[in-house]
Amino acid sequence: MNKNKDRYLSIILISPSILAVLIFVYGFIGWSIRVSLSDWKGLNPNYTWAGSKNYLALFSDPRFHVDIRNTLIFTGVFVIGSIVLGFILAVMLDQGLKGEGIFRSIFLFPMAISYIVTGVVWRWLMNPAEGSRMSGLNLLFDSLNLDFLVNRWHTTPIWGMAAIAIAAIWQMSGYTMALYLAGLRAIPHELREAARIDGASEFQIYRRIILPLLTPISLSALIILGHMSLKVFDLIIAIAGKQLPLDVPAIYMWQTTFDGLFYSRGAAIGILLLISVAVLIIPYIRYTLKAED
Repeated sequence: MNKNKDRYLSIILISPSILAVLIFVYGFIGWSIRVSLSDWKGLNPNYTWAGSKNYLALFSDPRFHVDIRNTLIFTGVFVIGSIVLGFILAVMLDQGLKGEGIFRSIFLFPMAISYIVTGVVWRWLMNPAEGSRMSGLNLLFDSLNLDFLVNRWHTTPIWGMAAIAIAAIWQMSGYTMALYLAGLRAIPHELREAARIDGASEFQIYRRIILPLLTPISLSALIILGHMSLKVFDLIIAIAGKQLPLDVPAIYMWQTTFDGLFYSRGAAIGILLLISVAVLIIPYIRYTLKAED
């Protein structure tokens, strides 16, 4: 009786949360799908069935092609840069440096800042202005006589997305550092000592022992950073504003929905973003559940 009573009490306690998730998450997802299959354009709702018209129009839209290209560039640079830099920082901190706590806090601090604040700061650092208006990194390079490093930063389409990804790497590399540092500290020290006794170099130890053991952490970092990059919006707006060469699906969705009042097309973009994120997250969740079993 007590077990049944506790079970019913638990269900009653979590039922408001379950109901809220069903309504405000899955309910709105369902409503967005319905809107994306309609012909709603303008302030007045229009649920006339349009089928896959909005999706087909997106796949034939040159702007959406630019969005996909920019997202792939940003994701590649951001994810790889954050993982590599985070791993290097974790290895450095794992050497038992003095003042490790201070360095760890410094590396983690950017993560506590919003993307808007990061974007405002890096917009000044990557100011593409020349001459008397030069500032930020370009001014530093100019004062050090490193003129070959002075560039236009985010004013070119392909390099511009990579330059914006640098700001995201600065913000999230501390997070990956914390993940890898926790993983390194969980590896028994005896494994490294045994490998050294067998004549393995430090490079071989990291390549053959440590990196394979850190594979689950690398996968987690890849999924988390990947889904963040697919939804990037505020960082690009803060650094470069609304520029077509630096456009991404989230910005396109915002302008289509709230500036152009084309709600069905905006909902279609949102559903495609949801699908792209689900493609990353769902296999990871299945992998995690199987690993726990």
